Amino acid sequence: MDLLTDLTKIGFTEYEAKVYLALLREHPATGYQLSKESGVPRSMVYEALKRLHGRGAALETVEGRSTLYRPLPPQLLLDRHQADHQRLLRELGEGLTAMYTSTTDNRVWTISGRTAVLAYAAQLIHEAQSELFLVLTDEDLAVLHQDIVAASERGLELHTLLTGSGTLSCGRVAYHPPLESELQGLTATLLVQADSAEVLIASGGPGHETTATITRNLDLVLIARQFVWMEMFTQRIYARLGADLLQRLDPEDREIFASLG
Repeated sequence: MDLLTDLTKIGFTEYEAKVYLALLREHPATGYQLSKESGVPRSMVYEALKRLHGRGAALETVEGRSTLYRPLPPQLLLDRHQADHQRLLRELGEGLTAMYTSTTDNRVWTISGRTAVLAYAAQLIHEAQSELFLVLTDEDLAVLHQDIVAASERGLELHTLLTGSGTLSCGRVAYHPPLESELQGLTATLLVQADSAEVLIASGGPGHETTATITRNLDLVLIARQFVWMEMFTQRIYARLGADLLQRLDPEDREIFASLG
């Protein structure tokens, strides 16, 4: 853990971070003592202390001819920073949302980065009103599980095709045959189709950047919906097939069905 770097990430300058860390180690302390402890030049340590005092990260008192400093306790510092950060995000969200106008078009858009892709997927799930068709890896299921359960509790119809071995206890769930997943390149696929209105299809996997295609093109949305529906329909039919019927299938088809077990 690099405390110095982490402090700069929440708004401290390098000198402020060094002085605050020195205060945690030695307090109360004078500016002269803190300069020696932190390595910040005496010409800069008082400016850093002034800024720390101004933001409430350091307390000061005058004792005789010296000014002494002590740090604001770390948990108080972090709690206040978190509250300020949440307030800033709330105000920023309100301002940005007021400027944004959602549009509906048939274009095909792309987005990159696993964090951004999963955030968009979670938003689709959160805003869905009637139904969701999903294709999920174990990793994506772990991230989106809470949002999916919440959608089920809102009364949505859920149709989930799992390509791993994870479990989901709400809605209709089926497991895609592992062999077929490999043949179709679905082992790292994420699909979220909401209300027959919008679909996100993402791919990535180890060593590859996660990218997603997002569209409200009705034809593409319905194709994605139909893909999941047909795969789950096939699973239900397979569950009712007897050994005699399986023997009538071509060898490659029997191999795919056998992978279900």
